[in-house]
Amino acid sequence: MTTSRSYAEFFVPEDDVVLSARSRAADLGCAPVGSGAAAALHFIAAAIAARAVVEIGTGAGVSGLALLAGMAPDGVLTSIDLEAEHQRAAKQAFTEIGVASTRTRLINGRALDVLPRLTDGAYDLVLIDGARTEYPQYVTEALRLLRVGGIVLVNGALAGDKVPDPGQRDADTVAVREAGKQIRDDENLLPLLLPLGDGVLAAIKKS
Repeated sequence: MTTSRSYAEFFVPEDDVVLSARSRAADLGCAPVGSGAAAALHFIAAAIAARAVVEIGTGAGVSGLALLAGMAPDGVLTSIDLEAEHQRAAKQAFTEIGVASTRTRLINGRALDVLPRLTDGAYDLVLIDGARTEYPQYVTEALRLLRVGGIVLVNGALAGDKVPDPGQRDADTVAVREAGKQIRDDENLLPLLLPLGDGVLAAIKKS
């Protein structure tokens, strides 16, 4: 029997380029955003006509494809990942879908080393999907980078459904839980937690 959650997760079908990117992600051992989360990324990027986006965690390009599909035609995606092999896979996916090379800026390196070099208030959207233990620091950097009205998105916000359970105290869960509280309790943010995939936490920067 199909549950409402699984029905919502796969409500928007994915094309062959995305499915190929998912296959490469499996080969590389990296976990891409789920189908529902990808649809949410596409929707949100389109809703704000995002032109400047930062992605923390390139993976094999599944989330990047979703963001680029929703962004303005001249929008630029800056994507950061420690693994060069992941970024090569993402570049292949972007090429297959016909994205111009000028629309992507792939930066190989540790996100916490790269993010401080990016310009304050210059971005419409920041997607956090990197090392879970660094989520609180990513949130701090994301809020600096976002313009007023910009959106921060946190993938994996439920951490395998462990975040709601206070008894779960592993380092990843604690960090993701802390990042969620950081966003929820910030009076300058308007938050929303979507139970798609492993959870997508979205927040608009009000001021």
